[in-house]
Amino acid sequence: MLSREERTPFSEWWWTVDKPLMGAILALMLTGVILSLAASPPVATRIGLDPFHFFSRHVMFLLPSCLVLLGVSFLSPRAIRRSALIIFAASIILIVLTLAIGPEVKGSRRWITLLGVNIQASEIAKPSFVVIAAWLFAESTKRPEMPATSMALVLLMMLVALLVMEPDFGQTMLILMVWGSLFFIAGMRMIWVFGLAGLGAAGLFSAYLFVPHVAGRIKRFMNPASGDTFQVDTAMEAFYNGGWFGLGPGEGIAKRSLPDSHTDFVFAVAAEEFGIILCLAMLTLFAFVVIRTLSRAYANEDMFSRFAASGLAILFGVQAAINMSVNLQLIPAKGMTLPFISYGGSSIVSLAYGVGMMLALTRLRPRTEVEASGHADAMRSYA
Repeated sequence: MLSREERTPFSEWWWTVDKPLMGAILALMLTGVILSLAASPPVATRIGLDPFHFFSRHVMFLLPSCLVLLGVSFLSPRAIRRSALIIFAASIILIVLTLAIGPEVKGSRRWITLLGVNIQASEIAKPSFVVIAAWLFAESTKRPEMPATSMALVLLMMLVALLVMEPDFGQTMLILMVWGSLFFIAGMRMIWVFGLAGLGAAGLFSAYLFVPHVAGRIKRFMNPASGDTFQVDTAMEAFYNGGWFGLGPGEGIAKRSLPDSHTDFVFAVAAEEFGIILCLAMLTLFAFVVIRTLSRAYANEDMFSRFAASGLAILFGVQAAINMSVNLQLIPAKGMTLPFISYGGSSIVSLAYGVGMMLALTRLRPRTEVEASGHADAMRSYA
């Protein structure tokens, strides 16, 4: 057993990290491994790959993701800001390169291959952008003369413009919602909040008018008879077939025909094979991660840690909510992964980086570390 009197980096991390939060995240990772084994073999077989191709790659990406998660959770708030700035700058460069030389798939340029690895730079940009925006909003509360809010708005417009050029409207809406939430948490006037909400609605309406595939998805959602709704209809059938306790592992029918059963519609596969009970358990884990992080952030007197942890929790929760809502036909179809459950290398590593920062920002830090970071006066309750 580790003693509280030890002064090693690991012992200090162990006694200050939020263990229930970390346990919920690891439980989601384990669930993702099980569901990848259940959902991916039929997809791999259909396209001529080894049946366990996607499962083995899922596990392969999960191992470095765990290292990223644990390593980032050791960082101080100052180190988190610095790492986020570097990673955000690198991701912006990668997005520009993707737009310039990336392959076009289904009318979009979202992936670039580096050293034999496919990278979706927009996934990497999300958590780092949230942290930088949180830092700017925190600075605006401490230094009103600093144009921090304007700088945050400029960064938002730059990232949104790049995402729209790909185009990736799902990630764009996710970024806008998280940024707007941070803007609201930072105590900005309601007129600005409503104004930005109006701009977001206007942007969505413009996409409906001028982007054919966005209009098609909205029309199919409003009137299923207007187009192909095979995937969402099959997903809903999976929920009906599974009932409360499911058909049993490996007995699912939907995964045999769903092209994206291991990514966008893994939640439906979980419902069919393991029942609504497992879906509710997963929903509980996602809700626990978000609520636990928000409650710890609220107790933190350091504005940067409070805003950054809240923004990362909202990013994590909204992404999960979008995926589950698409599976249940509550919103128009959108390719959004279910955190730690869906297959995807860039997504899993990005999520690990984000939740690693959440664990780091919600730690109860000793006085020496607080004073070293220059926030002793703002974090007395954590010392």
